[in-house]
Amino acid sequence: MKASLISEYRKLITTRMWWILLIAMAGYMAFLGAVMAWSITSAPVDPSSPLPPVTPELILSSVYSTAATFGYVFPVIIGALSVTGEFRHKTITPTFLAEPNRLRVLWAKLGASVPIGAFYGLAGTLSTAAAGAAVLAVTGHPTLLGDGETWAALGRSVLALTLWAPVGVALGALIINQVVAIIVVLVYTQFLEAILRLGLTSIGDAGATISTYLPGAASEAIAGGSIYTSIGIGELLPWGAGVAVLAGYAVVCSMIAALTTLRRDVA
Repeated sequence: MKASLISEYRKLITTRMWWILLIAMAGYMAFLGAVMAWSITSAPVDPSSPLPPVTPELILSSVYSTAATFGYVFPVIIGALSVTGEFRHKTITPTFLAEPNRLRVLWAKLGASVPIGAFYGLAGTLSTAAAGAAVLAVTGHPTLLGDGETWAALGRSVLALTLWAPVGVALGALIINQVVAIIVVLVYTQFLEAILRLGLTSIGDAGATISTYLPGAASEAIAGGSIYTSIGIGELLPWGAGVAVLAGYAVVCSMIAALTTLRRDVA
């Protein structure tokens, strides 16, 4: 198993795509962190406004949780590519010849994706925090970087993004077609989940409860908040439950893949 883990990890870090996406994520999250900080601090103070006042809780949920809310598409994609890329380029055949136990190959890919997910989590979270804190400081608002609760929230953001990489691996093992996998990831992360959450929360308490178990909502629960909850769109699970839900998606998708797509013959 150790040899399989090392092999799969090397496959990930010897491609250019992982660090290209890492740089793209860092830049995008820095931009969003700055935008979020500017948005909540530049609005005029109006007691009659429906927007919440700038409080430490709002800064944590709207600025420092940005990476966990909007950045998880990057670790999901790199995780999915680690599987679908092998099927696309036909390298999956020698992989299965070297390790005939396909379930072991899947577990190795899941394990190897964890440190890569951690890299993405650190890059996305730190770039968000740096850019957001800079804007908060310039606009005369507290950055909260001296508060232990802030660093706990940032640490949980890293954890959430780390978990998304194995979710991507599981999804890639389930779909295997690279183009389809990327389309599914982009459509869900950028459009579908937000629509589902708005729709579910609008139909009552039962729908709102269901929405807390969506993967993006679980990610936000781990981080401890999001822009959605700060403006009153739904609630979140406790962060520990968020970890269980997100890990559960990876486990369930992996089990289905092991029983279906990974049992098929490969050329």
